[in-house]
Amino acid sequence: MGSGGLELPPGDEGHQGDSADVPPGAVSLARPMNAGAIGPELDWDSDAWHEVRTRAQRAGRAYIWLNLVEQRLRAVVAAVLRPVYEPVHGDDWVVAAAGPAGQEWVQRAVAVREVSRRKGYLLDPADDNVLSFLTLPQLRELMVQHWPCFEPYVDERRDVELALDELEVTRNVVSRNRALSEAVLNQAERASARLLEVLGAGSDVPSARRLPVDAVEDLVGDRYADVVAVHSDRVRLLRQFPAEDLFGSARRVDALGIGLNLLVQNFSGRRLLRMAEAGGRVRLLFLNPASSAIKRRERELGIKRGELSRAVEMNILHMRRVRARLRDPGAFEIQVFDETPRFTAYLVDGDGADGVAVVQSYLRRTRGMEAPVLVLRNGRNGGKVVKSDRIDEGGLFPTYREEFELMWADSRPVS
Repeated sequence: MGSGGLELPPGDEGHQGDSADVPPGAVSLARPMNAGAIGPELDWDSDAWHEVRTRAQRAGRAYIWLNLVEQRLRAVVAAVLRPVYEPVHGDDWVVAAAGPAGQEWVQRAVAVREVSRRKGYLLDPADDNVLSFLTLPQLRELMVQHWPCFEPYVDERRDVELALDELEVTRNVVSRNRALSEAVLNQAERASARLLEVLGAGSDVPSARRLPVDAVEDLVGDRYADVVAVHSDRVRLLRQFPAEDLFGSARRVDALGIGLNLLVQNFSGRRLLRMAEAGGRVRLLFLNPASSAIKRRERELGIKRGELSRAVEMNILHMRRVRARLRDPGAFEIQVFDETPRFTAYLVDGDGADGVAVVQSYLRRTRGMEAPVLVLRNGRNGGKVVKSDRIDEGGLFPTYREEFELMWADSRPVS
């Protein structure tokens, strides 16, 4: 007899579900399917797993940006409006600031706060306030309602509103765990970075003007020392980080390698000339095209004898012509080394906290254009938003900078 007073049909194995065997008033229950019959239908193939991982990666990146923006906007609203309303309304200053126009959503936030209190969801006492339960659109509404209070601190109201409009699509997609396209994610990242800049929370890492600081890098960058990007080859590096972005605003360039093609063939000699004339310094360290090391490299790559040495010699001659046009040749130095080349490195502003380095190791049968590339940011560990409790072991940037100086000291100048 079921709980509703209806008689259930017998469940013996011999019962075949014939309607003639079911007593009047009984409820017929569907027998469960064999688990083996539905197993294959529940499995995800490799394509499905790839898709959900891609979705999760994009949603995670978007969430970090949205989280940073929301925290920053909440702090700005509190800093501007709290001194206006709190002296009169006390802890209810957010309700008072919302006014009649925001009565509905602010009361909803108050109710959610009370529920969170009762259920123990408030893990941090600092979040036990109504402001912590307002969403981005509600924080925006507070800013719009009280714009004269924010105007002295924010130059353009339109910039703030446009950025928040662009973020609203991403916010809805992430909150409902739907698919986020790469285009929308890129738009959200640009809008977030722009909004944080407008609200006075731009990156304090000096090299950000050359290599923008990524939100994920800021939060978990300590896992990877000072490595901020890895590319499978130089083509992908230049697609994401053009030579103009790397060298365009440099005041100092130290480069070590076989032929230094990344600099010589992808950046204008006139630009290098202007950099040196403006007080900058360039030091280029090539592999000696007449050395036995370059002949070994030609054999490794399986190219004709003399082909690599001629290419390096042409690069050196080009840089010599650039140097010859300088009034102070000491600002543009060229030297060669005879040792076995181990890596190529471009250290931009490597003497300061805003340095960026591009490093490639030499592989036996792989040309430099096809070798993996590391991008390093000097002082990476000093700029984290979330600092690790682990002892700072330093990064790779100082290692390559020291190696360059040692190689430079042991090399010979090119006249």
